[in-house]
Amino acid sequence: METKSPQPARGDWMRYWTNVPAQRIRELAHCLSEQFQVEDLEIPQSGLALVPLADAAMGETYYLGEIPVAKAHVRLTDPKGGTAEGAAIVMDDRTSLIRALAILDAVTAVAWPGHEDALKLLHEGKRAVEATAANRKKLLAATRVDFSLLAAQEDDDE
Repeated sequence: METKSPQPARGDWMRYWTNVPAQRIRELAHCLSEQFQVEDLEIPQSGLALVPLADAAMGETYYLGEIPVAKAHVRLTDPKGGTAEGAAIVMDDRTSLIRALAILDAVTAVAWPGHEDALKLLHEGKRAVEATAANRKKLLAATRVDFSLLAAQEDDDE
């Protein structure tokens, strides 16, 4: 008996899907857009966003730099007239990818036909994120320094 893994929280979907090859996201979105009518509620667009940070001492805001950001908002209509909305905002500059992510978001949110494939990509992306986090943890552990040994050696020199 196969146990289904729980669906990740919707707030994590974009992070997981963006860790899957973009071509696979686009292909699935293309297949889904043939099943449903897709209407752009907001034209997919990309640009630069400033990254603000507050100075700890004075509390003044300054900007670290710019990051690419893309966003899209779509409404899907199924053959029976039902509608679903999906949106995506990610640090990327590919408008075709962002629209595809919004389509996957809509279909997955309402569990329409095709959402199973979107969930497979979602879980694949989650595994990639978890593997990256595990590798970072290993690297961090490998570079950890124990300064207590240094203090003991200084005491011996006296």
